[in-house]
Amino acid sequence: MLDIFLQTVPFFMVIGLGYLAGFTGFLTEEATAYLTKFVFYFALSAMLFRFAANLTLGEILDWQIVMAYLCATGFLYLLIAAVALLRGLPIREAAFEAQCGVIGNTGFLGAPMLTMLMGESAIGPVVLLLAIDLVVFGSLIVIIATGTREGRLSFNILGSAAIGLIKNPMIVSITLGLLWSASDNEIPAVMDEFLLLLGGAATPGALFAIGATLASKSAERPYVASWLSLNKLVLHPLLVAFAALVVFSVDPYAAAVIIAAAALPVAGNIYILAQHYQIAPQRVSASILISTAASVATVSLVIGWVGSLYAQ
Repeated sequence: MLDIFLQTVPFFMVIGLGYLAGFTGFLTEEATAYLTKFVFYFALSAMLFRFAANLTLGEILDWQIVMAYLCATGFLYLLIAAVALLRGLPIREAAFEAQCGVIGNTGFLGAPMLTMLMGESAIGPVVLLLAIDLVVFGSLIVIIATGTREGRLSFNILGSAAIGLIKNPMIVSITLGLLWSASDNEIPAVMDEFLLLLGGAATPGALFAIGATLASKSAERPYVASWLSLNKLVLHPLLVAFAALVVFSVDPYAAAVIIAAAALPVAGNIYILAQHYQIAPQRVSASILISTAASVATVSLVIGWVGSLYAQ
């Protein structure tokens, strides 16, 4: 377990360095926003395209993984939303709390870290979970936030959600990579070196950007944020483990990867949506901050545990 912890520490050290740069003002919020854009639109997209281009749809799409992840995540989503509604919160706030409890930082943190710690074979399940998060739960939160604001569900709302997916560079890069793979053409050497070079900036750039972004987050309403962080870091991976290992009999290695991915801290893009729709941004901000800080220990524990699943 100590070995796993020591392997994950460098990732969180880069996050800590980014936090220090943001906290001291060395990296301004504007500079952090541009760094995040570079990672999101260029470096991470290059990495995901290259990974997807070297995989087939059959290697990514596993319906047992889809069902295990959807059932576990959907159950927890409804549980967190129900608790929020019982506290007297409106549906839109309950939805954002549920989003914090089930959607992890799979793109910026999970894809680079899990492929380095668990091997490149992890990229298939990671990409699949990333697609589910973006297509299913990413669309759902937009539909709920917009629908509750307008008081009705319309085709315009569904269209906005669809356009958001089409414009998402992670979805675009994965789709283009799979289309390239389907063409049965190898990536030319020059293009492959270009993607490798640009994609190599994704891991340090994303981790540094996460830290710098956290420096602007506050820990207001820590009790609620701690409850949401507990769901994300502990209950989510436990439910995914039960669904994958007991209910759907997912391959042990793939199960280990999706359990580890479920243990990731709250995704930063939820704050962007919360701020855009003005729905509990401080609560979301605190959840991201607390869950990321706590994940230094919890992610190591989960990765150490799931390693025994496929080592046997």
